[in-house]
Amino acid sequence: MKILLLLLLLGPGAAQAHKPSDSYLVIEAERGQLRGRWDIALRDLEYALGLDANGDGAITWGEVRAKHEEIAAYALARLSVNAGTRRCAIAPTAHLVDDHTDGTYAVLQLALDCGEPMPQELEIEYSLFADLDPTHRGLLRARLGEQTITGVLGPDRPRLLIRGEGRSALDQFRDFAGEGVWHIWIGFDHLLFLIALLLPSVLAASRFTAVFWDVVKVVTAFTVAHSITLAAAALGVVSLPTRLVESAIAFSVLLAALNNLRPVVSRGRWIVAFGFGLVHGFGFASVLAELGLPREGLLLALVGFNLGVEAGQLAVVAAFLPAAYALRDRWIYRRLILVGGSAAIAFIAALWMAERIFNLKIIL
Repeated sequence: MKILLLLLLLGPGAAQAHKPSDSYLVIEAERGQLRGRWDIALRDLEYALGLDANGDGAITWGEVRAKHEEIAAYALARLSVNAGTRRCAIAPTAHLVDDHTDGTYAVLQLALDCGEPMPQELEIEYSLFADLDPTHRGLLRARLGEQTITGVLGPDRPRLLIRGEGRSALDQFRDFAGEGVWHIWIGFDHLLFLIALLLPSVLAASRFTAVFWDVVKVVTAFTVAHSITLAAAALGVVSLPTRLVESAIAFSVLLAALNNLRPVVSRGRWIVAFGFGLVHGFGFASVLAELGLPREGLLLALVGFNLGVEAGQLAVVAAFLPAAYALRDRWIYRRLILVGGSAAIAFIAALWMAERIFNLKIIL
């Protein structure tokens, strides 16, 4: 309820639904040397450094090349790698660009010198964009010995210790479960779709237990569906263009909100939740797919991320349902929250859909 009221008060500017800021950091021991690769989104570097020199809205290779030294200095000032008490020297060896599912990234290829012998334990300290974007995450993949180690770094977790024998499965699972919770809470398009489905739920039955089980069916159907396509996309079984997926997600939010204003589907809403949940799963998949995890690490990440998303959804339901049920017979709920809220969600979703279909920037 608080989430919906906040959106109504702040308007569309408070509810951007673009992919959260991520970078991808790889550190590997190769032929007795430590090497790294760091992919950082040009859109984030533009915000921090101003890459678009002529202000035409398009970042060219020439504009990126002119900023190579500044990009390296900015990024490496916000990354340190320590082997015990020794701080490793990090030097860029090449500057590249690469296309990810959500846009173009600057790529720093790195050489790390931690002295002799080859370290079997490293502490990563990471603060990229910590002063600009509290939602930014650095997705780490490291290999010192035989195991691939994964982790998530960000303003709330700036340090991570990695060892040659690997991190425990529980630690890696916990990381991705936390990311699942975080992504549902900051993924406004997924969140508004869920709220649009929940808004009429308290009017579906007279008893709270009946309302509760109706909501459980809706949320479970959404979770099962997005789990299916999340797994399929992350494992490479199915691949769809990001622009198509993001446009379809915005369309699903729009339809769910419009159905509250002029009901077409009043029963069997769990079927609608399942159908559109399949679409939303592709939206969740991009972060895990981009990390390039090995198959065994990917399975662990998938399970943890899915359970985290489910926990995040249940937290929203727990906050929404009792308050909505208590207010359901009052004018403020039936007219302002249900009708007004659905209209606001439909308006925001229509803007998102226009942005994504026509590659525009409407919501600032």
